[in-house]
Amino acid sequence: MSEAVMLNWVLFLPVLGIGLLVVAPRSRHDMLRGISFAVMALQFLLTLWLYLQFDADTAGLQFETRLPWIADWGVYYHVGLDGLNLLLVLLTAFLGPLVVAGAFSAIQKDVKLFYAMVFFIQFAMLGTFIAQDLFLFYVFWETMLIPMFLIIGIWGGERRIYATLKFVLYTAFGSILMLAAVIYLVYSLKTQTGISSFAFADLYGTRLPLDAQVLLFGAFALSFAIKVPVVPLHTWLPDAHVEAPTAGSVILAGVLLKMGTYGFIKLGFPLFPDATAVYTPAVMVLAVVSIIYGACLALVQDDIKKIIAYSSISHLGYVMLGLASLDLLGIQGAIIQMVSHGLTAGGLFLMVGMIYERCHSRDLAAYGGLAKLLPVYSVFFMILTLAAVGLPTTSGFTGEFLVLMGAFNAAWPLYEAGITWPLVLACTAVLGVVLGALYMLRLAQQFLFGESRAPHQPLVDLNLREKLILAAIVAAVFALGLFPDSFMHKTELAAREYQQLVAAQPAEAWVMNQPASGKSP
Repeated sequence: MSEAVMLNWVLFLPVLGIGLLVVAPRSRHDMLRGISFAVMALQFLLTLWLYLQFDADTAGLQFETRLPWIADWGVYYHVGLDGLNLLLVLLTAFLGPLVVAGAFSAIQKDVKLFYAMVFFIQFAMLGTFIAQDLFLFYVFWETMLIPMFLIIGIWGGERRIYATLKFVLYTAFGSILMLAAVIYLVYSLKTQTGISSFAFADLYGTRLPLDAQVLLFGAFALSFAIKVPVVPLHTWLPDAHVEAPTAGSVILAGVLLKMGTYGFIKLGFPLFPDATAVYTPAVMVLAVVSIIYGACLALVQDDIKKIIAYSSISHLGYVMLGLASLDLLGIQGAIIQMVSHGLTAGGLFLMVGMIYERCHSRDLAAYGGLAKLLPVYSVFFMILTLAAVGLPTTSGFTGEFLVLMGAFNAAWPLYEAGITWPLVLACTAVLGVVLGALYMLRLAQQFLFGESRAPHQPLVDLNLREKLILAAIVAAVFALGLFPDSFMHKTELAAREYQQLVAAQPAEAWVMNQPASGKSP
C-alpha cells in the first residue's frame, strides 16, 4: 500500500465508520461504541505511522494525491501533508478515540446518530487540514457546520438551539465573504495565465494590486477570525461551549478553533503578502487584545466551562501573535501552541464532563475540597491546569515561550530603529501569562482545595476508562513539553516556506507589475 493511499485511508476511515454504524443494530449501544472506538483508534495508528514516515528534511508536500474532480473548472481532489498541517492532523486523529471513549457513559440517547456525527465532523476537519485545493478546502470547511450543528442542537443543554444558531450564523456570514474572495482570486489567476486552477501552489503566485489584496485578505481574515475566534468576534464561543455536550466542547476546543488559525497560516497570509504587511499591526493588536481580554473574562467567570472557553480565546491569541510576528521561532511556537491548547483544553473539558456526570453542576461555587474526595481526579486536573498555565516541562510552556520569543525577535530591530509599538505589544502579551496563572489557579484552588462541600451522594473517583483517557493526554502534554525539538524539526522547513511566501515581494514591486491602468484583473 503506497503512502499516499494511506493518507486517503486516514481521511475516509470515518466514512467507513458511518457505513458500519448504519448496518449495526440501533439498540446495541455497546456494539456502536465499540465500532466507533475501533475505527477512531485505527485512524490514529495510521496517522501516527504517517507522522513517523514524514521526512522532515524534504520540503513541500508528502503523501500527495491529485486526481481530477471538476476538470473544466480546474478543481482537483488534491490532498497532502506538510509541516504546517502534520501536527494538526496528528492532534485530530489523537483526540478522535478519546472523544468517542469519553462519551461512552455521557450519551444515552440516539447513540448511533451521535457517533455518526462524530465521524462526520472528524472527516470534515481532517479534510480541511489536508486539502491542497481551495475548492476542496471550502467544501470541507462548510461541511463541518452540519455535524456540529446537530451535535450541539440534539445533545446540548437547555439553550442549545440559541447557541447552535448563533454559531452557524457567525460562521456562515464569514464564509459567504470568503466564497466571493475565492471566486475573484481564481478569476484573477485565469485572467493572468489563462489557466483555471484552485490549487494553493498556483494561487500563491497570483499577482494582485495592493487595493485588491487588502479587500480579499479582509474577506478571508473575517472568516478565519470568527473561527479562531478573535475579539470582538468571539461571542459565539462561550455559548457554544456551555451548551455543547462534553464531546462537542472537546471537538470545538481541541480541533475546530485551529481551523481558523490554520486558515491564516495556510491561506490568509501567504495568498496576500502585501496586504499582510498592511494588516499586520491590526492583527498583532487584536491578538494581544484577545490574550488580555480573554484572560480577564475567564478570571471573573463562575461557570467552569466558561472559564475554559474564555481561556481558549486568550491562548489562541498567542497563536495569532506568533503567526503575525513572521519570526521562525514565533511561527513554530504558534504551531506548537495550537497542538498544546488542543491537548490541555480538550483534557480539561473532558474532566468537566466527568465531574458533571457525577454532580450535575458546572457552577464553581457548588464544588470544593475535591482533592480529598477524588484524589486521582484531582491529580490529573492539577497537571492539566499547570500545563494550561505554561509550567516548564509541559507543552503550554513550549508554545507560549516560543511565541513570545518570536514576538520579541521581530520587535527588537524595529525598536532599535525607533518604532516602539511592536515591543510594547510583545511586553503586554507577557501579562497574559500572569493572568492565565491567576484564573487557572483560582479555578484549581476553589475546585480542588476550597472549603469542602458535601455532595448529595458519595463521589466515585475515576474508573479505568477515564484514567486511560486522561493518561494519554497527560503523556502527550509532557512529550511535547520535554521533547519539543523532534516536533519542531518536522515543522521547520514549512515555517521557512511560509516566511518566504509572506515576504515574497514588496508592495511597490507588485503594483509596478500591474498594467498601466493599475486596475486589478
